Amino acid sequence: MNKLSIIVPCYNEQESIPLFYPAVEKVVNKIEGLDVEYWFVDDGSKDNSLAEMKQLHLEEPSRVHYVTFSRNFGKESALYAGLQASTGDYVVVMDVDLQDPPSFLSEMYQILTTTDYDCVGTRRTTRTGETKLKSFLSDKFYDVINKVSNTNIVNGARDFRMMTRQMVDAVLSMTEYDRFSKGIFSWVGFKTKYLEYQNIERVVGTTGWSMRKLFSYAMDGIIDFSQAPLSMAVWLGSGAFGLSILGIIVVIIRRLLVPSSSTFGWASLVCIILMIGGLQLLCIGIIGKYIGKIYMQVKNRPIYIIKEKK
Repeated sequence: MNKLSIIVPCYNEQESIPLFYPAVEKVVNKIEGLDVEYWFVDDGSKDNSLAEMKQLHLEEPSRVHYVTFSRNFGKESALYAGLQASTGDYVVVMDVDLQDPPSFLSEMYQILTTTDYDCVGTRRTTRTGETKLKSFLSDKFYDVINKVSNTNIVNGARDFRMMTRQMVDAVLSMTEYDRFSKGIFSWVGFKTKYLEYQNIERVVGTTGWSMRKLFSYAMDGIIDFSQAPLSMAVWLGSGAFGLSILGIIVVIIRRLLVPSSSTFGWASLVCIILMIGGLQLLCIGIIGKYIGKIYMQVKNRPIYIIKEKK
């Protein structure tokens, strides 16, 4: 009998958990010859999410398990903890807000057990319910990262996917501190099939992903899987240096040809200084981001700290 592990990262999801469990159970109970375990990961929630997990564990102690962190470490850490705790032959990652349709689980399992695919992922074909600005920026993020990185990330790809144990072990072997799972899932390779669906809004509650957090997450993804920003810094610095040399030559030639003419005024000089200074700060900032990630990695801090696990 095959075993399926369902990983569910949670942060302040007390209203979603009681709705999520029966919705998934309704689907997986129809799959013959399949043993199922749930791993709810409480990412330092401030509401009663942990209490809801404990209640499910009391009702199904051999089926429902939970891990709770000592504080909020982020969804990437929660996902990694769930993958480490899982024991199934197949592992699926799902959001608890039911934006990931449970009805796909049967098809995912069938594909993995009857074909040579190692992973079945999902991607949204629409972004209904999101603002136009957020949708535009999301699309542009995928355009940018696929141009500057050798790791291809499918536009609209979700974390919702079912993987074989071999692929899960490959993902777990990547122990970097700053994690970008969409990139990691693609980087490890393995044959992946994507199922498409239209966007589904949350059943209850509001998303914790603000524009600021999404922008920061996007920047982490680009830096984690591309050296293009460093190359850009080199080209910007080279270009600014070349322009400054050209400017000096122009000033000298003008002075030699027209001795009585005045050189450029102080306003143009200030603009040039501000331009070059801005480019320097930009390049230093880009390099600093990479150095900061190296610094966090070499400190070898744990990706998460478990407070309780059952």
